[in-house]
Amino acid sequence: MIANELAAQIATALQQGTLAAPAPTGINTQGVVTFFASKIAPILLAILGVIFIGRAGRGEISKVLTSSAIAIVGLAFIAGAATLFFVGDYLIKLIFS
Repeated sequence: MIANELAAQIATALQQGTLAAPAPTGINTQGVVTFFASKIAPILLAILGVIFIGRAGRGEISKVLTSSAIAIVGLAFIAGAATLFFVGDYLIKLIFS
C-alpha cells in the first residue's frame, strides 16, 4: 500500500518534470574573481600581517623583510594574472583575427 502510493508520487513527479535538472549554464568567472578578491585575499593578507608582526616582535627582522619581499612579489604575480585575465579576451581577439 505504501509502495503503491510512493510509486504513484514518483510517476507524477516524473510526468511533471520536477525532478529534471535545469539546463547547465556557464561558470560565473567574474563572480568567482570578485569573491576571491573581496573575501579570501584580505583574510590571507591579515594572516601574513599577524605572522610578520609576531616575527618582528621577536626580533627576526631579516625574516620579516624576506617574507615581506616574497609576499610583495607574490602580489605582483597575482595582479599580473588578474590583468591578463581581464585583458586576455582582447589579446586573443587581436592575435587570432
